Amino acid sequence: MYTIIDLFAGAGGFSRGFKEAGFKILAAIENFAPKADTYKFNFPEVRMYVEDIKRIHTIDVMRDVGVPDVIIGGPPCEPYTAANLKRKENPLDRLYNDPIGQLVLHFIRFVKDFQPKIFVMEEVPQIMEGELKDALKYEFEKAGYDEIYFNVLDAQDYGTAQRRKRVFISNIRIKPKRVRGKLTVWDVIGDLPDPRLPEALEIPNHRYVPLSPRKQRKIMRLRWGMAMQKFGDSQRKFTNWVRLHPYKVAPTVKGGSRFIHPFDDRLLTVREQARLMGYPDYHIFLGGRDVQYDSVGEAVPPTVAKAIAEYVKEKLDEGDY
Repeated sequence: MYTIIDLFAGAGGFSRGFKEAGFKILAAIENFAPKADTYKFNFPEVRMYVEDIKRIHTIDVMRDVGVPDVIIGGPPCEPYTAANLKRKENPLDRLYNDPIGQLVLHFIRFVKDFQPKIFVMEEVPQIMEGELKDALKYEFEKAGYDEIYFNVLDAQDYGTAQRRKRVFISNIRIKPKRVRGKLTVWDVIGDLPDPRLPEALEIPNHRYVPLSPRKQRKIMRLRWGMAMQKFGDSQRKFTNWVRLHPYKVAPTVKGGSRFIHPFDDRLLTVREQARLMGYPDYHIFLGGRDVQYDSVGEAVPPTVAKAIAEYVKEKLDEGDY
């Protein structure tokens, strides 16, 4: 059985996909305790480090769990994403001078010290802007990996009911098999009962979210695809509180973002948004409601993670890395 370590593990979306593909998870690192609680609840067998990765010595992890075949992880995207209107103007500053952006370098530090057969780092595509792509190649080359691939995958091609383009940086070219057809919003949430009904209590994280009368009135006027909130600048425009079209793929699920149900005048529940991300219902989210929403939206969709894991497993079997 091949083994992995998950850095910036969050609530476990990346790990979920790899576990379902047959990998053994040796350890996970997550600094935010509420998300770490969710991870530990769903993966009680995994050695969890609830610490700032900057303070963790790789030799200690190596002593505890050994050397994995694969290292995976998704460092925070805030310094890189275009949705952050306050990100640093110079792309290189996002990597080298932003304290959160520097966490990418700590992913590379782990890769350098462990020398896994394969590594996969998930990020927003904007991490390739300007000179960042060459800088990352340089950093990974210093870590001992001459060939670096920037694999851009869209979640909707791998059994996920949302548009979600992310880059998976790796020492191998990643080309998972695409699924036929696209899942729609209603394909994945249509069988869930109204969260206000008694039977909804049996479904984890499927709880009704009350709204103020003012917001309720605004929501009632929204048609499919319309948004209650819009923000951004002249180059970057974003929406929030979008009424989902039931028979189309959803927009990107984000941490803190909210969607309106296609037919009911209410917000999607945490479980409904988890369904859009490809989480199975047995993956339980702990913490307050906002933490649960963030845990869902800031993850790697398990469906995408599993497709990647199955491809990585083939490469490991073939010795092609």
